[in-house]
Amino acid sequence: MAVHYSVQAEVVNIRSDIPRPNDVFFVDTNVWYWLTYHRASFAPEPPKPYQTKDYPEYIRKARRVGAKFFRCGLSLAELAHLIEKAELKIYIRTYGTIGSKEYRHDKPNERKHVLAQLKSAWSMVQAFASPTEILIDERTTNAAHNRLQTQSIGGYDLFMLEAMTQANISQVITDDGDFASVPAIQVFTSNINVIQAAQSQSKLLIR
Repeated sequence: MAVHYSVQAEVVNIRSDIPRPNDVFFVDTNVWYWLTYHRASFAPEPPKPYQTKDYPEYIRKARRVGAKFFRCGLSLAELAHLIEKAELKIYIRTYGTIGSKEYRHDKPNERKHVLAQLKSAWSMVQAFASPTEILIDERTTNAAHNRLQTQSIGGYDLFMLEAMTQANISQVITDDGDFASVPAIQVFTSNINVIQAAQSQSKLLIR
């Protein structure tokens, strides 16, 4: 069932947009996952074809024109979670059911494999993007909590948005429609549900 987004951001369709040299992008973790984790398509719940095509292609175009990319330390935590989850599901498909804690602690060879996958993926993220610095102190936590009252955002993304705010970055490349609920940012996406919602609410930006 389609999600009904209340769009507050400006939305840019990356399928038709041409990146500019002065673009400064924060890249969401889902995009890093598809770009850097080469076993994503082997997972029982693989990414959709557009996700592994449109986002890497847009980032390659943006790199060619000299656009800048940024990441957040929290991206490592989220990427580690996604990769371990995918590797666990791949393992279960072959060897049978096992709990996530047993997989992490009782399968040392699999653990080494997960860590190798994460190391490779994170090295690529570091090569592609510069870090944004965020101190998760009481002020930042309160700002994230206040944002949660008016914007439909998940936990990790609350702090990534604070990192964007502190770094004065307003452009984000993401497939996550939650970002569309955030005012004063530009969401660069290939998510057709978000694009259609933005178009119907006069929030689709043609650059």
